[in-house]
Order: sequence, then C-alpha cells, then structure tokens
Amino acid sequence: MTLATPGYDRSEISIGIVHFGVGGFHRAHQAMYIDRLLEMGLARDWGICGVGVMPADRRMAEVMAAQDCRYTLLLEKPDGTREAKVIGSIVDYRYAPDDPESVVELLAAPDTRIISLTITEGGYTLDNLPEVNVFGLVADALARRRDRGLGSPTIVSCDNIEGNGEVARHAFTTYAEHRHPGLGEWISSHTRFPNSMVDRITPVTTPEVIEVVATEFGVEDRWPVVAEPFTSWVLEDTFSAGRPPLEQAGGLLVDDVTPYELMKLRLLNAGHQALCYFACLAGYRLVHDAASDPLFADFLLAYMDDEATPTLKPVPGIDLPDYKRTLIERFANPGVKDTIARLCFGSSDRIPKWLLPVIRENLKTGAPIRCSAAVVASWARYAEGVDEQGEPIDVQDSLADTLVPLARSQRAHPTAFIENTALFGDLAQHERFVRDYLWALDSLHRDGARATLEALR
Repeated sequence: MTLATPGYDRSEISIGIVHFGVGGFHRAHQAMYIDRLLEMGLARDWGICGVGVMPADRRMAEVMAAQDCRYTLLLEKPDGTREAKVIGSIVDYRYAPDDPESVVELLAAPDTRIISLTITEGGYTLDNLPEVNVFGLVADALARRRDRGLGSPTIVSCDNIEGNGEVARHAFTTYAEHRHPGLGEWISSHTRFPNSMVDRITPVTTPEVIEVVATEFGVEDRWPVVAEPFTSWVLEDTFSAGRPPLEQAGGLLVDDVTPYELMKLRLLNAGHQALCYFACLAGYRLVHDAASDPLFADFLLAYMDDEATPTLKPVPGIDLPDYKRTLIERFANPGVKDTIARLCFGSSDRIPKWLLPVIRENLKTGAPIRCSAAVVASWARYAEGVDEQGEPIDVQDSLADTLVPLARSQRAHPTAFIENTALFGDLAQHERFVRDYLWALDSLHRDGARATLEALR
C-alpha cells in the first residue's frame, strides 16, 4: 500500500508549540492538524516540540530520538480499508527530568506561543507531584518571560474535562503563585486558557499495529499510532500570542465551546462508560464486538436519547440525531480494535465528570435516570473484580484500593459503593437515584448484564 510522507521540508520548521504528554491521542489529533497545515504551507513557524515529564515518557523520548520525531498515523476505516501517513509536525522531543533547564528555556523563548497539554483527566491535581512537573516547568518559564518583558504564550488543555481551559487556568495559576509569589496576577492578566473539545477514538498501539505498518506499508516504526477516520477539534478563539490557522485544517474556532464539549463528554465519553462495564461483565473484550450487539447498541441509544440529550445546550451546526447514530458506527468500527479495558481504565476520574452531571441535572428536572443509574451500578458490579464467567477483572484505577473493597461489600450492604461521598457527593441521599441504582445492581447480581439490559428496554 502507498504510504504518504511529509511533502514539506522539516528543516525549515521552527517550534511554536510545546506539548506536554505526547501519547497516542496527541499524535493522532493535534499533531495531525499541524501536519495538515504544514502540507498546505501554512504553519512553518508552528512546529511542535514534545515534552515528557513522567517516567513512562522516557520510552517515547527514545523512540522519538531514533525516528527523528517522525511516526506513522494509521487510520482504520469501517469498511476494512486502511490509510497511513508519516506525520512530521513534531520536530523535537525533550525528556524534562534529564534536562529541566532546557525545557524551561524553550518555554520561555519568544517563539513559543502555545503550550498545549494532554496530561489525562487526573493530571491537573496539584497533590504529590514529582520534583520535575509540568506546572513547575511552566511557572518557571512564565516567571522568566515576565522578568524579561516578554508576553505570555497561550496554554491549551486538550484533555477530556468539562471547561478544560478553566481547569488548566486554576491549576497553573495556583501553582505559579505558590512557586513565584505575584506570578499568579501576571498570568491572570497575560495568559489565555481557551476551552477546547477534542474527539478522535485512539486505542493503544499494539504489536499487531506495528506489524501492519511494517508488512502493509513497509515501515519499521517502533511506535505508530492507530485511530478512526473521524476527528474533531473545537477551540475557543482566544489566544495570547496568535495561533495557527486551524480552521484551514478542519478545526472549528468558536466563541463558546461549552455546547460542543457537553455533547462530546455526555454522549461519546459517557457513552463509552455506558458500554464498557456491562460489556466486560458479559465477556466482551473488544469495543466493536459489544457495540455491534443490538442489545448494547439499543441501550446506548436509549441513554443518549432519553437521558443525555435533554441535558445538552443547542449545538450550532451539529445534527444531534446524526451525531448519535454516527457514534454507534464509530464504536462498532472493527478496524480500530479498541479494548474494553481501555474504556474501563481510571473510572473514578471519568464517571464523576462525564456521567454524574447527567444524573444530577435529570434529578432536578424530573427527566429519566434509569439508564444512567444502571451504568453506575454496572461500574460498582465491575469493581468487584470478577466477571460473570468467574474470570478475574484487573481493576485499573487510582482508587482501586478503596473501590474494590467497597464493591465487594455491597452484596451485604447494597449502597456501600455510592456512599463514597468523595465520588458521588450526596447522590446516595436521592431516593429516585438509589431506587434505580439498587434495582440495576440487584439485577446484575441475580440475572447478569444481558438480562439487565433486556429489562431496561
């Protein structure tokens, strides 16, 4: 098969964006948009330097060094065909713990006009940070820019968090003020934190993906990235020091991202949660297999139509019924081979941000919550750590040491899981939620996932 390679001279690209968290999603999404612009000759001063701060990022540093920061983006289409392109928009990569000073100076350089982030939903907490961390590096750089009379770059969060720009603003300003007293006020006056909505299903790279790239496209790539064809990036059009013309590459620049991010978080992201625990309990291990099952697809549509959609604001330019149908098709794409385990990972960071707001809004308005409550119950049943076939479930969650014992106690104390107020607030005090939750949990224990979904039809 034909492999597209960069049609631009990478030696002529200067760094304008520094990105923290160069994982699969950034390489399939933001870096791809800049690559599109480079192919059009529109972003030669907007090249990307990736930065890693976590121990796991050292491997990415090694791969980037070995491959001159190039990698293959493999798109898996629903019809079984594939498309691949070598992405060249990342022109440098630095592992901050090895040389934090070079990273601070890069961030402080006048040419660096955007600092972007994919550090996961849980990455914005300021507790237990390592000595070298994204907040400290950026704070030191902004202090230097202030002292040198330079302007501020824009800080763009690309994580799946409602109001991600505001979340980033709070975290960076708080940390900077603690580290450099007075800097918080300067940031408040000079630094923009646009909200954004990002959307592209990007599963973990497997050995099979590496093999496909090698055998079908003739490229020995140590860490390619695979994604679906669909992609979306909606950005609030407020920047401190200019921006690349992302609208020319398919980005959408708007005054208010809120309607788009709510659509994505409460339909796609919460939809993934609605699918994954039931699917895992029923024995599914791949997302497309579960989403292709009419029982699971019907449940997803019922959740989206009856419970999530009433909580959304009007979304200009989006056909919501079509978007929801497309979501089911995207989930059922067999080429992506996304795993149920990936969707279940880090549930305590996801459910409270994506699903619980739907429940709370519908409790206020009297709208249905039966499907949403059943999703919470499926999470609680999943967290017991054993599926319906008696096979162990490896519950990968930062709070697993707390959640698994709570889940295992719920056959004797059915509300134990939702009485965790750190996650659920006062939901255990809402009679309607507790009633629907307990019905679903009892059904899952007594009859199993499939029978529970049948009863919810």
